[in-house]
Amino acid sequence: MDVVTFGETMVLFHPSSAVPLRFAGQFEKTIGGAESNVAIALSRLGHQAGWISRLGNDDFGIYVRNFIRGEGVDTSRVVFDQTRSTAIFFKGKRTEQEPKVYYYRSGSAASRMSPEDLDEDYLSKAKYLHLTGITPALSDSCRDLVFHAIAMAKRHGVMVVFDPNIRLKLWSKEQAKETLIEIASRCDIVLPGIEEGILMTGKSQPEEVARMLLKNGSKAVVVKLGAEGAYYDNGSERGYIEGFPVSRMVDPIGAGDGFAAGFLSGLLRGWTYQEAVRLGNRVGAYAVTVSGDVEGYPYFEQIIRDNEEIPR
Repeated sequence: MDVVTFGETMVLFHPSSAVPLRFAGQFEKTIGGAESNVAIALSRLGHQAGWISRLGNDDFGIYVRNFIRGEGVDTSRVVFDQTRSTAIFFKGKRTEQEPKVYYYRSGSAASRMSPEDLDEDYLSKAKYLHLTGITPALSDSCRDLVFHAIAMAKRHGVMVVFDPNIRLKLWSKEQAKETLIEIASRCDIVLPGIEEGILMTGKSQPEEVARMLLKNGSKAVVVKLGAEGAYYDNGSERGYIEGFPVSRMVDPIGAGDGFAAGFLSGLLRGWTYQEAVRLGNRVGAYAVTVSGDVEGYPYFEQIIRDNEEIPR
């Protein structure tokens, strides 16, 4: 694998029209999960990605596995839980606004993930391990899994990339800050959004956020700034990369995961940080133009066709 990632993916229902959920009568079904979003986006960009998780041994679990596998992602390490269910969530549509999300994931199969779910031989052959801050918020065993995976990756020289991806519906700001700072200190690259960076470091400017996380132990930091692009600092070079204009934003959820995939794709291709961040911005821009978490992610050939400035 070029990249291995793990985490919870849920079945996503969103209403067919932009009305409050209490008035919705028809729903469309797809999937949503930060880590599988990244794996799917990477697969579309031409890379080999593996996704590890636990799913309920139910129709929803089979649907999630088949969807992700159908996108070319390796799901051979997915475990089907015989006693716990696959989680679901609902995403309300609000025109020109960020959707409101309602989770039904407490006690899910994925919340039972633990260090025993990792195959060291499988992970050791990856170039990158991708993690998010969602997984440690699911349960104590999931938190243990994250730290175990980092230690395992370090033993085999696998680069660890961490997206804090804070979900305050899962834990408090205080719990999130304490755990995520500790995780970030052990990871090679950290990819916070600016609000996540502020929560983690107490600093308000991208340069300050990056500097604090570098002092915390990370080797490189990219601060995502939404429509404004991103700021990167890898200790030897730093700077702002402007975002790509979008004529109409349909759904912002999934943009950060698209950024992570585009950025990793650039690094896997041997590009500079500047070039990799620019590709991350481009993939993130595609994501917001379509409803759904993964539906907007582009194929690499599409990017080349649409954007002549992509290097190499």
